[in-house]
Formats: sequence, C-alpha cells, structure tokens
Amino acid sequence: MKTMAHLGVGIGWRPEIAEAVERLPGLDWVEVVAENICSGHLPASLLRLRERGVRVVPHGVSLGLGGADRPDAGKLAALGERAVALGAPLVTEHIAFVRTSSPALEAGHLLPVRRTQDALDVLCENVRIAQDALPVPLALENIAALISWPGEELTEGQFLTELVERTGVRLLIDVANLHTNRVNRGEDPFAVLDAIPLEALAYVHVAGGVERGGVWHDTHAHPVPEVVLDILAELRKRVEPTGVLLERDDDFPAEAELAGELAAIREVVGPAGPSCARARPAPSPRSSAPAPRAPEGEEAAELERARVRVGVEQAALLSALVAGTPVPEGFDRRRVRVQARALAAKRAGVVARLAPELPGILGGEDPYREAFLGYARSRPISAGYRRDALDFAEHLLIRDLPADPAARRRLTTWWQDRVGARPPRRIVRWARTLVGRAA
Repeated sequence: MKTMAHLGVGIGWRPEIAEAVERLPGLDWVEVVAENICSGHLPASLLRLRERGVRVVPHGVSLGLGGADRPDAGKLAALGERAVALGAPLVTEHIAFVRTSSPALEAGHLLPVRRTQDALDVLCENVRIAQDALPVPLALENIAALISWPGEELTEGQFLTELVERTGVRLLIDVANLHTNRVNRGEDPFAVLDAIPLEALAYVHVAGGVERGGVWHDTHAHPVPEVVLDILAELRKRVEPTGVLLERDDDFPAEAELAGELAAIREVVGPAGPSCARARPAPSPRSSAPAPRAPEGEEAAELERARVRVGVEQAALLSALVAGTPVPEGFDRRRVRVQARALAAKRAGVVARLAPELPGILGGEDPYREAFLGYARSRPISAGYRRDALDFAEHLLIRDLPADPAARRRLTTWWQDRVGARPPRRIVRWARTLVGRAA
C-alpha cells in the first residue's frame, strides 16, 4: 500500500455551486459524483479547476460492492474511464448494497451490509474484482445507517480491519457517518477510530445532518455540527489525514457560509500536536504481500453459497423497504418504517429534479409529493429514476388522475413526448371521450 498523495482540504463539486466552488479561497481539491459526469464531456467548471492544478476525485454511488452479485463490468469500466479523464489519483465507493437481482429491486440509496463472515467474504471478492478492473487505487467509505441488522458477528472496527487486511483496499472515513451511527445504532465513533487501520486512510468526509424524533438523518443539506467536528478532531489526534472534504448536496448556502465551513475544517486539521505520534506506523508496500486471488475449487463453491445466503437476506430487507413486504424477523420495525419513508421521499425528490414539470402539472410540491408517495408504496423502482418518472405519470393517467381535465391533458402530452408511444389503453379511451365532447 503506497503512501497517498497529499490532497488537502476540499469540497464536493456540484453543478448548483460550481461557480462558487471556483471562487473559494485556498481550495486544494474537489470530489465529483462519478455517475453525474460523462468522461467525454466534462463540465467546463471541472476543466477550469484542473487547469488551475485542483485535483478532482470521482466518487461512485451505484456499484453496490456490498451486494450479493458481482460488480457490474460496465459500471466498473465507466468509473475507470472517469478516473482517467479526470487524472484522478484514486476512485472511491461505498461499503453498501443498493440493489438485489432476485427480485430485481433498486434502493436508490446506500444500505448497510450485515457484518457477518458471509457478507465480508462476498464484499472482499467484489472488491478484488473491482481493484482488478480499475486503473487507479480504490477507497471505500463507511456509510450512515438508520437501521441495524440483527445477529451481526463483527463490530464495525473488526469488519473494516479484516476488509483492509484481506484486500489492501483504502478507507474513506466519513466522520459524519460515524456520528449518525452513534445516534441511530449506538456505535461509539471513537472505538471505531481506535480499531481500524488508519494507515489505510485515503481521506475523510465531513457533512451536516439533522436529528428528528431521535433519529439522525445524514442530509448533506445542513451545516456541519460541532459534534462532527469533534470526531474529526479525535481522528486528527490519531493520524494526519492526507485529505478532508466537505460534502453538501442540497439546500446550498451562500458562498461565504461554505468558505466558513472549510475554514472550520482547516482549523481542526491544522498542524498536528504531540498526540498525533500515536498514529500507527506506515505498513510495508502492498507489493510485499500476496495480492488477492480469485477463489478456486471448494473455496469458490462456498463463496457462491455465501452469495446466495447474502442475497436472500438483502432481498428480504429491501423488499420490506420498497415493496411493502413483511419486515424480516429481528429488525426494529419502527426504524424500518422510518427508512422506508426516507427512501420514498428521496425518490420523490430525485424524480422531481429530473422531471420538474411534474409538480407544476399536479398543482405544486405538496400535491405532487402526496401523489408520488402513494405511487411509491406499491411500485418499487427497478429501472432508474427517468423510467420511474414515466411510470409515475402512467400510474396516474391509468387511474384518471389528476382530477382536473386540463392537468390530465398536460400530463398525457408530457408522457407521450417522452415515451414516443401510444398512451396506455385507458388513456386512449379517455382521450377519445374528450375529442367526442369537443366535437
């Protein structure tokens, strides 16, 4: 494991704040959501930042390396292409699952991996496959969670340590997620920092959130609280991070507020005091240890059995979250309901951003959200958010909604313009009725 290049203090680049990011003083680097850019058509703002010497790191959100299935070769290739196009020193992803293949369901969100030997075996093999396919080193992020799996066999620290030891992967530690899991799952963030191999640290995420009803929501839409900066300070006592990044994904504040948050982060991660000497010594290069190898024979057969077991567990949970099936035994049912509502609300927000005409057609944000959440309870997402927007419109039209005829005509036109096909059968009957009335 080679020493990571120094990144410094940076911010997540988002189109909504692109101009502000370019003006931020002392900016060392940025991180961009990999799925939001195309390697052949990089945003002009990112190109200008690169010309100034600002490093850009792609951060993936859709691989689902903690899922039961092998990583998608196309997604891996696309992530690698973005890394090359950006001249990135590494790429990052998450220790999470985001979908199941049987049944075919999408969470639209990062969900926690059960900390068992089965899940760890599957994750390690998926990481090996990803490492072999990517042109630069890979780092994985600990995620925030609303729910806990029953019957876990490993602590967070044990799980991350064994992952690093078996694969040589680097870690992206999100201190805001450590705080989230302290509130939601009762996990001690400082115990996690003491247990994990900090010599594998690639960089650090810092973000804001909000507590509602005893649950911490990792929103990335609120200011960074002091409790998160306190965890960053504790991490800083143990190791000098090569990079720290501020994440903000929504409800973007004024440029001065972003600059102030970056200044607060710089103050925390400034020159190290004597306590930093407690950091673990750097390990020998990864080349001195055997590289992870593909399993063979009985080992490969047992891994396939583990994939099946993990797949069954994850499908049961995801079905309860997005398809309304019974909550699996051992889960906190109230927390599962909170998570299900959060997933549906996030899905409604993404669809509204991709299809901003829909709230207008339906009479505003509140009627739109009410209609979408009613749709989402019976229709899990399975083919991406753009298809979801079309399916939502079709769902309404088949039910002769919205009630206002003018709004139905607008929705029908919107749907037809995007699918290029005849409307569903009931819509055809309704349209003929309208024509007859007009005549």
